[in-house]
Amino acid sequence: MNELNEFSGIIRRCVDDYSMIEENDSIAVGVSGGKDSLLLLCTLKHLQGYYPRKFHLEAVTLDLGFEGMDFSPISRLCQELEVPYTIIKTDIKEIVFDARKESNPCSLCSKMRRGALNNAIKAKGISKLALGHHFDDVVETFLMSLFYEGRINCFKPMTWLSRAEVWQIRPMIYVDEQRIAALADKLKLPIVHNPCPQDKSSKRYEIKQLIKTLQVDYPDIKSKIFGSLQRLPLEGWGLREGKE
Repeated sequence: MNELNEFSGIIRRCVDDYSMIEENDSIAVGVSGGKDSLLLLCTLKHLQGYYPRKFHLEAVTLDLGFEGMDFSPISRLCQELEVPYTIIKTDIKEIVFDARKESNPCSLCSKMRRGALNNAIKAKGISKLALGHHFDDVVETFLMSLFYEGRINCFKPMTWLSRAEVWQIRPMIYVDEQRIAALADKLKLPIVHNPCPQDKSSKRYEIKQLIKTLQVDYPDIKSKIFGSLQRLPLEGWGLREGKE
């Protein structure tokens, strides 16, 4: 499909800009069931067919313990893609929402999910975890850090986790959420609904609404924020000479 070819080209540019994939890498995609991670999986599978560096690809899903989540459509997709697929059951929902009753559960949930994913792929001998963060996530995370923590900070395109001995890579940071949603719909990807009670009440959701308001008067505000991270550059965001 032409749309996936074009999309893969953007992902490849990001991968090359930040040297995300090396020869004979083993990469696991953290598949939550949402549009971002599913499209990332399909795109990396497509990229695997022509990328000059060979790499192994797998998919890993964390079952957080929410009722009614059926991952069988993802399993079927992985069979079609010929990508090994693993579902890991956890008690994260029980710990975060039932036992601890966190008032701001997103931070703890995120840390626990990352820890569980890192441990799972390390046990498989996989050294890189591909995450579905995109262009909008970058801008939102930067503003969340600025507004709620008083820091100029954001996650990096590539992050080395020394304790877990795992690289986190984010190949979709050049693509905005709207484009991802449109392509995921066109490809009819088997999206699994997220029943998390914080889905529409988190700090990130507040920032999304703020950005929409600002875009009325400053339509290119997201591009300017993203560009500033690369031009400053924020740690880990600098492009190699000649890549700007």
